[in-house]
Amino acid sequence: MIKGLFETHIYVEDLARSIDFYSNTLGLTQCHYEEERKIAFFWIGKPKEAMLGIWEKPKAEIDIRHFAFRCDVEDVLNKSVSFLESKNLKPYNFLNNGNHEPMVFAWMPAMAIYFNDPDGHVLEFIAILEGEGRPGLDVVSYEDWLNINISTR
Repeated sequence: MIKGLFETHIYVEDLARSIDFYSNTLGLTQCHYEEERKIAFFWIGKPKEAMLGIWEKPKAEIDIRHFAFRCDVEDVLNKSVSFLESKNLKPYNFLNNGNHEPMVFAWMPAMAIYFNDPDGHVLEFIAILEGEGRPGLDVVSYEDWLNINISTR
């Protein structure tokens, strides 16, 4: 019955600031706005495939959330870090160890890089990799992932 995730919602402190971030910084298409309710909606990817709702709330009511944007492998590997840096966003890997290169979750397998929105929500660009997952490997660099897969062929 379930075929995917259609929408997620987060609370933000300043709706105008967040509309600017999700529209102009990340490039999402705003599809609905209600001034009275202090809410805006954005299409993620193609219209009507997935949606993000942002609701303005007092700072005390904002709980930090995490969600990931599905991307192509080449985009995460070769474009994500420079894109984020060009938007004055700080990319970081899952280990948050100062390295800002995408890392591989071996159990899936998928490659990801993280960053934060203006309210501190943890956002992620993620791409599913080809091949079988390797749950015992945990999180590894992409280079290590490639070497492991070459050596096991």
